[in-house]
Amino acid sequence: MQKAGRYPTALTIAGSDSGGCAGIQADLKTFSSLGVFGTSVITAVTAQNTIEVRYVEVLSLEIIRKQLEAVSDDITVDAVKTGMLPSVEIIELVASVIDKYNFPVVIADPVMIATSGTRLVSQSVVAAFRNYMYNRITLITPNVSEAEALSGFKINSERDMYEAANILLEQGCNAVLIKGGHLKSHNSTDILFRANKEPVQFSVPRTDSCNLHGTGCTFSSAIAAYIALGHDMENAIRLAKNYISSAINEGKDITTGKGYGPVNHFFKPQPLKIK
Repeated sequence: MQKAGRYPTALTIAGSDSGGCAGIQADLKTFSSLGVFGTSVITAVTAQNTIEVRYVEVLSLEIIRKQLEAVSDDITVDAVKTGMLPSVEIIELVASVIDKYNFPVVIADPVMIATSGTRLVSQSVVAAFRNYMYNRITLITPNVSEAEALSGFKINSERDMYEAANILLEQGCNAVLIKGGHLKSHNSTDILFRANKEPVQFSVPRTDSCNLHGTGCTFSSAIAAYIALGHDMENAIRLAKNYISSAINEGKDITTGKGYGPVNHFFKPQPLKIK
């Protein structure tokens, strides 16, 4: 029986959000909504909802390794997205697996600072992320707080984003997309920085919404999905920026729980593509 082809496939390596707003759940929803087949490796299980994170249990290195190998030994992965990598040992493991399977694209959302401003990982994890992941990542997508933690440079303006990005590139990043959503401005502006290339801005009007839980996960997953579909980096970011902007707008008036709800991932779902 002749096979028609295969699905463009993305792999998310991240934590699980029992509330369904962020983490693995947001990543898989994003992949599916954009017509990409999603696979997953869970690094930690969180007990959380729209109000709070009640408990986090980091999974063992053995089960994380087994998940990574089970997916990668069998399924062709077009793009990888990493999220919560909560320990030095897990970062080292993920780095070794990236080398072993030579994934074509790795998009890293450095989950380090909560929306509340609470630091989620130790300084040793930040250092390990720099040492083991920078040269293996195609694109890193920090928000302002995460860019500050990684670069050591305080960001209060778009000009500061340029300074922080230069530090990150000098530290070894291949490409950096600093998300400016936390800055006070009429537009939400993200800037792509690459060595020896002019920075590129991606800007959309800011949407007033309390339903922003999981926006970082969703945005980086959308970039990975669009790259899996065959788009180059700039176009993938532009399409992902439009997707997350629309998802925020379409979900801003919906009540999910008593706190900060999710975006509407499925405002315009696409059928699963075939390569």
